[in-house]
Amino acid sequence: MEIARGVYSLTELSGAYIKGAFVHAFLVDDGEGLTLIDTLQSTHAKPILGQIKRIGRTVKDLRQIVMTHAHRSHLGGLALLKTLSGAPVYSHEWEADIISGDRKPQSVTLRPVGHLALATWPFQVGLRFAKHPPCPVDGTLADGDRIGPLQVVHTPGHTPGHLAFYWPERQALFTGDAIATWPEFCAGWPGFILNAQQNRDSVRRMAELNANVVAVGHGDPITAGGAERLRALAESVEGEVYERRETEAAR
Repeated sequence: MEIARGVYSLTELSGAYIKGAFVHAFLVDDGEGLTLIDTLQSTHAKPILGQIKRIGRTVKDLRQIVMTHAHRSHLGGLALLKTLSGAPVYSHEWEADIISGDRKPQSVTLRPVGHLALATWPFQVGLRFAKHPPCPVDGTLADGDRIGPLQVVHTPGHTPGHLAFYWPERQALFTGDAIATWPEFCAGWPGFILNAQQNRDSVRRMAELNANVVAVGHGDPITAGGAERLRALAESVEGEVYERRETEAAR
């Protein structure tokens, strides 16, 4: 589905809620080549290959694959897509050796994670146990870099090396798991955030961008009015922290 000019949203429609918790990847076409942001959970990469074919391109038109972070639900199709396309793979340096299979990803919490729909999600996603096909990373990205049409924004919190990507000409922001719209619009899933303060800072920083389209890692993308919703979310999470501190101070 095209959510902005040259921006395509990809998901696994069959079993999406079970296999990938409505996981999304995104294909960007700037007229010079294709940039893929994340690769969904399944190793066959069929939704991505199908979308490339539907827009009249081939997998060889993939210029680069960029990863928001190294969790299995976003890594599944990476190895196959790199093999088929020959495209270089990029991530933050902290995530690179997880993607290559040389280090295990961090565990997720076993405590309740907020919304009821997420109650058993750590087991469904298999983040503690499932392995992805390892894939070497060809280069690392840091805050302020540019790759293809995208600006790189370091957004730690969900993981230390979590990245977002911003296409200013299309006012499109790709947030990875720092923000979710499934099962509700939120600043990431509480039980999957390693550093809550960093994640709040990352949300606030993304809210300062002029993003009309907000493309998230889990849930439907926001296709209009994204900047206003991000600002409201940033204010909300800061308000929650203030109320918590006031409550603790009153005890």
